[in-house]
Amino acid sequence: VQLQASGGGLVQAGDSLRLSCAASGRIRGYAIGWFRQAPGKEREFIATISSSGSNTNYLESVKGRFTISRDNAKNTVYLQMNSLKPEDTAVYYCAARYTGAVISSTQYDYWGQGTQVTVSS
Repeated sequence: VQLQASGGGLVQAGDSLRLSCAASGRIRGYAIGWFRQAPGKEREFIATISSSGSNTNYLESVKGRFTISRDNAKNTVYLQMNSLKPEDTAVYYCAARYTGAVISSTQYDYWGQGTQVTVSS
């Protein structure tokens, strides 16, 4: 499956963005994760969603601000980001793995190309 992340941009602190992760094929059966990487930092887990959409998991610092969701009919996963902060600035990636959702990036098999999110103060 090929993934393409989009929706990033330059926003001010407190603004919102919605990222999309569009798959070339059916994503039913795949868990999806969103990750981000800031300059000079390791790639970190942000959120995951199970293949059915019934289970989600979030990085503590984004809980209550970010929401991951999926539309299997559209083969798309979303990351709604509200109340953005400058420390959210990073390249955001989506990734897929067959079956269960995990937070370790090394266990994902398919990756999108990333979309830049920049939050100014």
